[in-house]
Amino acid sequence: MTDITITGFRSRDVRFPTSLDKTGSDAMNAAGDYSAAYCILDTDSPHAGHGMTFTIGRGNDIVCAAIDQVADRLRGKTLAALVADWGATWRYLVSDSQLRWIGPEKGVIHLALGAVVNAVWDLWAKVLGKPVWRVVADMTPEEYVRCIDFRYITDAVTPAEAVALLRAAAPGKAARVAELKVGGGVAEDRRRLAIARDVIGYDEGNVLMVDANQIWSVPEAIDYMQQLREFRPWFIEEPTSPDDIFGHRAIREALRPHGIGVATGEMCQNRVMFKQLLMNGAIDVCQVDACRLGGVNEVLAVLLMAKKFGVPVVPHSGGVGLPEYTQHLSTIDYVVVSGEKSVLEYVDHLHEHFLHPSVVQNGYYRTPTEPGYSVEMKPESMDRFAFPGEPGVSWWTSEEAKPILTGDKI
Repeated sequence: MTDITITGFRSRDVRFPTSLDKTGSDAMNAAGDYSAAYCILDTDSPHAGHGMTFTIGRGNDIVCAAIDQVADRLRGKTLAALVADWGATWRYLVSDSQLRWIGPEKGVIHLALGAVVNAVWDLWAKVLGKPVWRVVADMTPEEYVRCIDFRYITDAVTPAEAVALLRAAAPGKAARVAELKVGGGVAEDRRRLAIARDVIGYDEGNVLMVDANQIWSVPEAIDYMQQLREFRPWFIEEPTSPDDIFGHRAIREALRPHGIGVATGEMCQNRVMFKQLLMNGAIDVCQVDACRLGGVNEVLAVLLMAKKFGVPVVPHSGGVGLPEYTQHLSTIDYVVVSGEKSVLEYVDHLHEHFLHPSVVQNGYYRTPTEPGYSVEMKPESMDRFAFPGEPGVSWWTSEEAKPILTGDKI
């Protein structure tokens, strides 16, 4: 591994036309084209690192431009040097003063960071011949802690506390669950939730979750969910602005008597915001996102804080590449950190574009065993759905694409 050097990088703008059938649409996002801002790290070895971040279409090219800026900081670095002190490497990648100005540690530049960092983890895991979750599981607590930049979060968890938390993990059990989008209208949501409960039942262990995707103000969220309380949802996901810590806490306090929890994290931009949500008692469920956070390292930090504050982790998943990523994160949380099997979202589409797609059997993810982080995309898929793409090769240059390219922007 000491001889492997990162010699260059490539970014790819890959978009799938999911807006045509409204795949993944919700109360806030009416028609997204599930997209990957993709990073490939080239080396002087047979191995390459593959990472991506997830968007829903327009702006994916902006993230790709940011990937090029961040990845350039790795050119000429050896893999051994990068992973010897992962926490220091992560801080190095977020410390370019000019790039930091357009964050810091949030927005487009942080999405790009996630793609680049995850590509390094993918490369490292491939060299070791292990899936990413196994790379972390084989670490000592001290090695796990060295992956994290604790700046800004030591008031929530210190490195010493982190080591103690990691030594205390013990496996637990899981539940049967289903999730529905809500926010389009109380009457329609009541009809849909009644159907869901008829299917999964009301018995303990049959868990229903609902997701509003930030559509409401705080009072609206409280009023709306009180009208759905008879369906006994475990939690309401993203009930209001993802940046509103006090709003989430107010909603949580209002819904607690009805047995409804509050979850968020899909749009939570860094470990500092998660620290505030957890320390202020604003959430019942922590939903880390594999791409919005700054890669595996920052996710490891959030898993530790959630463990300390006794908040279960339910990773956000479902978009292109996210199930492939989050199957590793849920396994890390279960085996290494919390000892609790994680509920994990799954959407059965777009997996065919990956070399090692996530697989669900009998309601459970099958633990990945192939080396890497599972998001290496098939070259033909990248070419077929490249944007704007090569004429005659990319779908985006075809007649089928014109309704999206020339239609109203929503």
